Amino acid sequence: MKKFYMLAAFVVMTITANAQDDFRVNYQGASPTIVDFAWAFLFSDDDDEEECDQEATAGIKNALMRYRQGKPQEENVTLTVDTKNGYMVYESRYEEHLSRIEMCYWNEADKKHKLFAYSHWCFSNGRPSQGQYDTLVFSRYNNATKKMTMCDTPGFDVDYYKTTYVLPRTGKDIIATKWNDDGTKTQKTLKWNGRGFSK
Repeated sequence: MKKFYMLAAFVVMTITANAQDDFRVNYQGASPTIVDFAWAFLFSDDDDEEECDQEATAGIKNALMRYRQGKPQEENVTLTVDTKNGYMVYESRYEEHLSRIEMCYWNEADKKHKLFAYSHWCFSNGRPSQGQYDTLVFSRYNNATKKMTMCDTPGFDVDYYKTTYVLPRTGKDIIATKWNDDGTKTQKTLKWNGRGFSK
């Protein structure tokens, strides 16, 4: 178990380290959409990306490229893009295994920034399988500079032990689920406060 936590921490640190610099969000129209944010987040550091990061994001990158080109998704892959609600979810299934990636953003109360989240969790038979790429990371977008910068988790610490997070497609709050050994689960709502989340 200790080895898993060290690996999970390494993956999170690698993803964060690769995206420390500001990266531009290119878009057309009045403001960026969830597709623009996802594209900037996933493709900004392609040349410098570590091999483990490439493996973690290869599926969602391919799905997003197919979406933008108007091509159908590969077998057992779905990509749902909800532009109106600023939300996207990618799912890839193989037998009893599911890899699920969500992305969304919030307009901050100062009306000068947006908070973007990337969430990746793996499941087997409907329960978390503690995948090595499981992560929840955030970046902050500056409306004036049109750039995103990786930031600390706003208002709470991500728990990687038998815990998963669901980003909001509707509403503004994140749902954290603790999966107990007896088969039950406990949910907690992380309330959006205009800048981050209250426990």
